[in-house]
Amino acid sequence: MSSNSNFSRLLKQERSSDRCPRCGKPSVVTDGAGAETYCSHCGLVIKEKIVDQGPEWRNFSGDAEKANKGRTGLPTSIAIHDQGLATMIGSTNRDASGRALSGSARTTVERMRTWDRRSQVHESADRNLRQAFSELKRFSDKLTVSEAVTEKAAYFYRKALERNLVRGRSITAIIAASLYAACRDGEIPRTLKDVAAVSNVKKKDLARSYRLLHREMDFKMPVADASKCVSGIASRAGMAEKTQRRAREILVMAKRMGLSAGKDPMGLAASALYVACTLEGDMKTQKDVAEAARVTEVTIRNRYKGLRSALGI
Repeated sequence: MSSNSNFSRLLKQERSSDRCPRCGKPSVVTDGAGAETYCSHCGLVIKEKIVDQGPEWRNFSGDAEKANKGRTGLPTSIAIHDQGLATMIGSTNRDASGRALSGSARTTVERMRTWDRRSQVHESADRNLRQAFSELKRFSDKLTVSEAVTEKAAYFYRKALERNLVRGRSITAIIAASLYAACRDGEIPRTLKDVAAVSNVKKKDLARSYRLLHREMDFKMPVADASKCVSGIASRAGMAEKTQRRAREILVMAKRMGLSAGKDPMGLAASALYVACTLEGDMKTQKDVAEAARVTEVTIRNRYKGLRSALGI
């Protein structure tokens, strides 16, 4: 009894606070369909174009505990062939109440799914994007790059497709070259050899595709910084933190003296690490560093000699 009286009192207080600013009567009504608040006595519109910021309370899964009450779905992305704007028929053979579909209804829904998939890729460009972005997702996962790099690679590929650069060429090679260009643009330490390994494309073909994109699309790429390659090489070789710090100091001095111009960043970083190993007493051989950096021992020896003589170490 007391709970009912408290509820009535609170309801009365709420109604008394919602009074019309013109006539002063507690006759304010909120119309959800019209998205406005008005006075039912004098007709004054108090608020209009009201947006409901709350969660979506409708439940289509049949399970109240597992219901997704979020109002929005996945964000749009240019790394999806339809940018995530197309409709999709779910794979669960259940109706809105959660009951299993009958055999005839299941056959009908499966036929609708088939036609839905076919209608989304009715043009050759859509089929091309669908195949390319499927491979892009796989390459990005293997290289462990961020979503921003994947989006940039998708942007490069879409531009290449608009300029007919993909026609007559391998889709895999062009999307791999776009991913490498996105890594270069974001200064992510991924080499041609790394991208070629995950995409199963020859390094020569990948380099040719990248040069094509660079020449035809005329984008400016920042100069690769060898210091960003130090952490990956040192981690694979099991080097100490003080060795990494000394290697970065050596690379900074080499850059100031102009020794890094035209040099492979990975080979230069590996040579600086080997110099740091000899200075810090970190017992690593040239073979260990070369295998960690995926370069030859000859490269390390040549860069090692040049660094020590130029820097006077």
